[in-house]
Formats: sequence, structure tokens, C-alpha cells
Amino acid sequence: MKKLFIGNLPNSTNEDNLRELFTEFGTVRSCKLVMDVFSGQCKGFGFIEMEGHEARAAIAGLNGRDFNGKPIKVNFESPKGARRGR
Repeated sequence: MKKLFIGNLPNSTNEDNLRELFTEFGTVRSCKLVMDVFSGQCKGFGFIEMEGHEARAAIAGLNGRDFNGKPIKVNFESPKGARRGR
């Protein structure tokens, strides 16, 4: 099981839209959007879990692809300690 980071999502994105986009490449095991507490809108990123080969296919097929007017970023989630400093 691999966890993918999806970034640059439009504010109007919901989990059903995101799940539908990724099912083209395989079974989505879990889908979690990060939402703004006050507005209830998507903060622009989320996470998807898929099997390894399906996750690699999703990255190849969706990274940079237009989704509701914005080019999305799709990568493997990096471990918390491995993030680059700010």
C-alpha cells in the first residue's frame, strides 16, 4: 500500500471528485482531503492510498494533468522527517 500526496487542488474539490479521478488507475483504498475548519473548503491538498503498481500508474498519468482548471501535483508522500526545511 502506497500513500500519495496530491497538491494544487481547487478549493471546490471534494473526496468523491478526487476518488473518481484516481479510480481510472486502480482501487482507491482511502481518500483524505485537508479541509479548512472555518470555510469547509479544500485547502488545496490531500492524500490517497493505493496499491504500489496502481500508485505508480496514477503518478505517471495524473501529475501535471488539468483538474478543474488547475494542474495537479501527484507524488509519493514523503516521510515527515524527510521534508525539506522552510
